Amino acid sequence: MVVEETRTRTPGVATDACVPGRRTAPPTGSPLEHALRYTRERAWDVFPGTWLETVGGVPRCTCADPACPAPGAHPARLRWRDEATGSATTARHLWTTAPRAAVLLPTGRAFDALEVSEAAGCLALARLERMAAPLGPVISSPGGRMAFFVLPGSTTTVPHALRRLGWSPAWLDLRTRGDGDWVAAPPTRLGERGPVQWAREPNAANRWLPGAEELVPTLAYACAREAVDRPRAVDGTLAIDRPRAIDGS
Repeated sequence: MVVEETRTRTPGVATDACVPGRRTAPPTGSPLEHALRYTRERAWDVFPGTWLETVGGVPRCTCADPACPAPGAHPARLRWRDEATGSATTARHLWTTAPRAAVLLPTGRAFDALEVSEAAGCLALARLERMAAPLGPVISSPGGRMAFFVLPGSTTTVPHALRRLGWSPAWLDLRTRGDGDWVAAPPTRLGERGPVQWAREPNAANRWLPGAEELVPTLAYACAREAVDRPRAVDGTLAIDRPRAIDGS
């Protein structure tokens, strides 16, 4: 995969975080400080997730599952949707009770998210910035995924938009996260892989989010470039395992 070579530094963009495999310095500040910032500055709902505990010198997820696929970075309760809050006062209480808990953001409320691989996300982000396209915040996960924030509810148009462009949704590694889903936000740590980071930080310039249909052409192109070399299953579809809903819902 060849990532676009031309990069311009844009305010709010953590450029190094968008070089596949390269990680920047971890986010500063406690989970509580970040949760309060999201509620106060962006009016986003937040809710606490699991966290990491060291057992025998090895970090383990508090869910107690030895095979946890997202240690320290998933909902801690089945009814997490009822716990999500936009109140700074309530958030303070929640993280005072569990100060190391992951900071999770429910999608489908203030925003939806379009999730792609890190390689495709870096390519798409470079192209979108070069075109001066409208962009919202973008999350980079140490699990090798990136999430582009878009208008809430707009991800429902993605399958139709992909087909209109000539792509099969099953062929592209482009996932939608809308109502009933969530994303992990900085400074959440994903096991020993490190912290979630912003590839494009929330700021005044990206307060107004684009619709999913505005990003789909570029994201689909980037995913298609990556899909050329991606292994396929026996039925010809991409060999992709979507992370299960860890909270059980």
